[in-house]
Amino acid sequence: MTEVVLDIKQWGNNLGVRLPVAIAREAHLKAHQSVRLTVAEGQIIITPIINKPLTLEQRLAAFDPKRHGGEAMAVQERLGAEQW
Repeated sequence: MTEVVLDIKQWGNNLGVRLPVAIAREAHLKAHQSVRLTVAEGQIIITPIINKPLTLEQRLAAFDPKRHGGEAMAVQERLGAEQW
């Protein structure tokens, strides 16, 4: 187990701690990865969130035409050299 003592810093209206690379490696954390913070009995627990890639079927099931602006090509006339 790797252990370090760190100082909490002010970042705007928030507080922050920078994780040393040895800690990040041991916890399998990467830059831009999402984590869940939990407070249990006065301790802060950081848990990595592993996002599995969505299948095409899952992506299509989540598609909402109203939210995403409808179809990509909603026009009936030719706009270029398409062969219909």
